[in-house]
Amino acid sequence: MRSFRLSPRAYQRVTSFALLALGFIIVTGAAVRLTGSGLGCSEWPNCEHGQLVAPLEVRPMIEFVNRTITGLVSVIVILAVLGSLARTPRRRDLTWWSLGLVAGVIGQIVLGGYTVKFGLQPQLVTAHFLVSVLLVWNGLVLHHRAAGPGGRAQLVVEALMRNVGRALLLLVSLVLVTGTVVTATGPHAGDERAPRYAFAITDVARLHSATVWAFLAVALFAVWRLRRTGAPQQVDARVRRLVAAIVVQGAIGYFQYAAGVPPYLVILHVLGSVLVFVATLDLYLHLFARPLDVAPPVGATGADRAEPRATDPELV
Repeated sequence: MRSFRLSPRAYQRVTSFALLALGFIIVTGAAVRLTGSGLGCSEWPNCEHGQLVAPLEVRPMIEFVNRTITGLVSVIVILAVLGSLARTPRRRDLTWWSLGLVAGVIGQIVLGGYTVKFGLQPQLVTAHFLVSVLLVWNGLVLHHRAAGPGGRAQLVVEALMRNVGRALLLLVSLVLVTGTVVTATGPHAGDERAPRYAFAITDVARLHSATVWAFLAVALFAVWRLRRTGAPQQVDARVRRLVAAIVVQGAIGYFQYAAGVPPYLVILHVLGSVLVFVATLDLYLHLFARPLDVAPPVGATGADRAEPRATDPELV
């Protein structure tokens, strides 16, 4: 990688493609389920016994295209790893975060295979979605760090807001988990033969709604507290963006429930869940700042090129 170098900004553009791809595969995966194509290919990695490519039928082709997109995502993730090695200055933490994407994608491929093998068991479908969200978390942290420096992050808001930020991350995680339970209890199983959770849909929907309302309440508190203490503009803008995303996502959720969960609204809700999660994590990341990144002189090698390893106790 000596002959090819990437500036921090150029590498951040590479990570932006990886992040978009990781979010896109969640939406296409939802499309597979909502069209009843989850078992359109009954085997893995082949679509059918002795047949890698799906036959020219709607449901098998939908499932096969989604598998193909997973392959493209894998290529983009590999480019993110190679980019971390070509970045100048090279950073060990970025390489580890990019390798986390590789591990996550491999895990998703294996989990996807088991999901098909066991007939779309709701526990496996739920796990498949939640691992996808973890990959988005990994991708967003990598993207956030890609153009900046290493080293220890410093709070740019009062200490209370760090705990509020953690509470928001916990609550958005609960919202996602309860949302997957609602989905795995409802009518969109991915195939008419797939099993569902035996919960009452009204009960799990109420539980999911309660977590959303708690999430919104803490987000509104964050808006008030940040305004009162004079937060940096970038933090204030992101917390307001988060509140707007929660309100829109909640409205879609109530409307889809009242309308009998039509597929076109469900897929909007899935997209919204990804955007809300990204908005929450993006807010948390911007509660901290690191010193400006300084590239080494051209031709610097060895210790002159190295950067200190990040020592931030936060997992971001």
